[in-house]
Amino acid sequence: MSRLYPDRPFLAASIAVFREGKVLLGARTAPPAANVFSLPGGVVETGETLEEAALRELQEETGVTARIVGFAGHTEVLQRDDDGRVRRHFVVASFAAHWLAGEGAPSAEAPQLIWADPAALGDLPVTPGLMRILKLARNVMDNA
Repeated sequence: MSRLYPDRPFLAASIAVFREGKVLLGARTAPPAANVFSLPGGVVETGETLEEAALRELQEETGVTARIVGFAGHTEVLQRDDDGRVRRHFVVASFAAHWLAGEGAPSAEAPQLIWADPAALGDLPVTPGLMRILKLARNVMDNA
């Protein structure tokens, strides 16, 4: 199924991996967030739990492994064209996690990776809703 003009929303999962107070972010290559930093993540495959999808996408995109601590909320990406038709629709479940291993290796889906202080992203281009999810994820980590 094409991700443009879908007949249903796509379910996706992302993961905020924390290491020494910093979070792993990757620049995206595909619309709607090309050249914008976000959490590693992607579409959930049939038969996969949300957590399994988040951990798989993390490994595929960055080579990093992590342990999920808890659910950090969700984000909806809903884009309409000039005629009001739904061009893209994703529902992204996000998790907070402790880093276990791997420094992060760029991939085709995330050609640039950074470990960033979530409170000091400055002018870094980030996906809509990322700051809210990072705050929720940090709360999950602090209360674990």
